[in-house]
Amino acid sequence: MKVLPFKIPKPDSDSLIFQVDKDIKFYDKLHQHEEIQISFVVEGEGTLLVGDRVNYYKKGDVLVIGGNLPHVFKSDLNASEQSYMLSLFFTESSFGDHFFYLEELKEIKPLFKKAIHGFKVLSRNKLLADYFSKLHKVSKLERFIILLEILKICTYAKSVNLSSFQYNKKYTDNEGERMRNIFEYTMNHFEKDISLQTIADVANMTKNAFCKYFKKRTNKTYFQFLNELRIENACKLLIKNQDLSIAYIAEQSGFNNISNFNRQFKFIKKHSPSKYRKVGV
Repeated sequence: MKVLPFKIPKPDSDSLIFQVDKDIKFYDKLHQHEEIQISFVVEGEGTLLVGDRVNYYKKGDVLVIGGNLPHVFKSDLNASEQSYMLSLFFTESSFGDHFFYLEELKEIKPLFKKAIHGFKVLSRNKLLADYFSKLHKVSKLERFIILLEILKICTYAKSVNLSSFQYNKKYTDNEGERMRNIFEYTMNHFEKDISLQTIADVANMTKNAFCKYFKKRTNKTYFQFLNELRIENACKLLIKNQDLSIAYIAEQSGFNNISNFNRQFKFIKKHSPSKYRKVGV
């Protein structure tokens, strides 16, 4: 079996990379790249892990992921027949070491600070969608001009962080592969019982060593992360399947105790499952 790289290389012939991902699912391996990624989800939905946090993405979302920030898209194959995303990749030095320090561009500097943790744009998405739709047919110069427009919009738009913890060191290939295995196993088995011994074996570590390793790299315990993943799945089911009982959703999300589910849900989402379903908070 081919081992896919954790650090995904991008072509170095262009300063600005335009990428079209159109398939049944997006690239579903934890990875990182030095470029900042700005993506528009044309079709598809699923779970997005960025850094230390579990998120949900859907059609119409605009996502900004900072350079070397580990992330993975886990497409929900039951929700959409196709995954289709348009992305721009660049670094702060792609157009010269001092380009983004020009006086004329200083108003977009806050975007780079927000990108460190990644963020989802919550306003002006239709305007951003219009700009992304033009990227297919324009020249490289026009594509660069569109990038500046997108950066300006994203700087001033309402947004929410995609992660909260910044690991100060870049993952080595071995670390990246280990974290990939941990996340991949968890995302594929979260609805089942996962013991500490089981996930430590996946990481090829002792239980004590694994706990310290995971906490250092995510600033949370493994079971905090697992509960967040389960609750995010429950949120999706609560909104999309109004006919399903909360008890059934809890069970399908990996909770065999409804009281624990309600407690964890309120702790993470600050609302009860029933209120979340009612108002979609």
